[in-house]
Amino acid sequence: MLTESTTLTLLTAEAMRATEHAAMANGISGREMMQRAGEAVAEAVMRLYAPTPVRVLCGPGNNGGDGFVAASALRQAGWEVEVGCLLPITELRGDARAAAEEWGGIVLPLEDMPLEPNALYVDSLFGTGLTRPLEGVAAQVMEQLAQISATVIAVDILSGVNADSGAVGNTLPYAAATITFAAKKPGHLLLPGTLHAGEVACVDIGIGEAVETAGAQAKLLENRAPLWLPLYQWPKPTDHKYTRGSVVVLSGRPEMTGASRLAARAALRAGAGAVTLACDSDAWRINAAHVTSVIARVVETLEDFAAFIADHKHKAVVIGPGAGLTDRTRACVMAALQVGKPVVLDADALTVFADNPQPLFAQVRGEVVMTPHSGELERICGTLNLEAGLPKWALAREVASRSGMVSVLKGYDTVIAAPDGRVAINSNGTPVLATAGSGDVLAGIIGAMCAQGMPAFEAACAGVSLHAEAGRRFGLGVIAEDLPEMLPDLLKELFQL
Repeated sequence: MLTESTTLTLLTAEAMRATEHAAMANGISGREMMQRAGEAVAEAVMRLYAPTPVRVLCGPGNNGGDGFVAASALRQAGWEVEVGCLLPITELRGDARAAAEEWGGIVLPLEDMPLEPNALYVDSLFGTGLTRPLEGVAAQVMEQLAQISATVIAVDILSGVNADSGAVGNTLPYAAATITFAAKKPGHLLLPGTLHAGEVACVDIGIGEAVETAGAQAKLLENRAPLWLPLYQWPKPTDHKYTRGSVVVLSGRPEMTGASRLAARAALRAGAGAVTLACDSDAWRINAAHVTSVIARVVETLEDFAAFIADHKHKAVVIGPGAGLTDRTRACVMAALQVGKPVVLDADALTVFADNPQPLFAQVRGEVVMTPHSGELERICGTLNLEAGLPKWALAREVASRSGMVSVLKGYDTVIAAPDGRVAINSNGTPVLATAGSGDVLAGIIGAMCAQGMPAFEAACAGVSLHAEAGRRFGLGVIAEDLPEMLPDLLKELFQL
């Protein structure tokens, strides 16, 4: 088990270069950083594995230099080490050349390195700066490692994975672990790169101050509990149900009421003090037969709905789960935005504006969260979608900027973006959440966080993180109804931190 990084900052390749340059301007040499990085890789290998033959694959740049340092440290610890390099040592430059010369042992041409499944491979061919697919010998070697299911430890990021987007342009092995430096990179968390990263450990190489400066500028973060937990509103002795936050969920059509009940149940389990399903009379009959702690309230007209959610007791509104693609849904969304309270828009509440989203965007004021999956995103944002060529985090940032809403682009690698430019990439995703009703539960959790007073961005981050962890804890066979029931234990664990 590798140690989790304490920083939430994520750095793009460009930001990482700038961070290294800033650190060197403050007196930390590139050689020092390389030495620390390589030694950290060796330490991780020795912590994870019993002594075994190690083959270090070195590239032409500083990532290769890290590999030479790691090879030296492992050999000094008594491990059997072989090194292969893309270039002859005489063609290496700068710190990488110095590290290779300090290795002092045999350096095979990379194409001559024996590739067998019983060895451990350290991939230090290319680091975060490579933005194109691998070519030539490097591509062939990585493909062979994939074919033999080799055990690979990646240095900084697996060679062939785009550090900014997670894009993969070659057949690559799946690393057992990645040792990265100073801060994680978006490609460690975004599909498909995250699947090739294995367990990711972030190592301090002495430039933490420069990392935090760069992170403050980039506003790009990993979504983990320290990001949002300080703003979670724990129950106080003086609380009552309305100070704990009251959520109103718009009920769907009679045949689709289950979706809104999922959202309502999730809001209660996530800590809301009271949750009301606002229903027409037909939906009320069904909801009233199914709910106990959740209140079912007949709200027939648009005017009734607007007046109901305007009541000072109610702190947040969730619209979308099972709402239907109707004029009523559209009107209720616009009415909720007009009230100015926190609003969570999901599913039908977004798709109903597919023909013309501008009135929706123009009505946004205050704290609003939207939670589209890829299809819903394309319906309301057209060419601004997952096929647009932008890294998912950059896409989410643009969507939030255009819409004025906190945007939750759902998926295994969910990304949360705020209109002010902050972006968080979730890191505990699980494929078991690909089940009907899962998104309805997420909307309810976020609604509860908003109702309890969390700002919309942190509320969305908390909802995404808890939702994913609930799925992970339950595992295979989870259905949407199971997810809210996992939340109390998760919150109790966090309360004890």
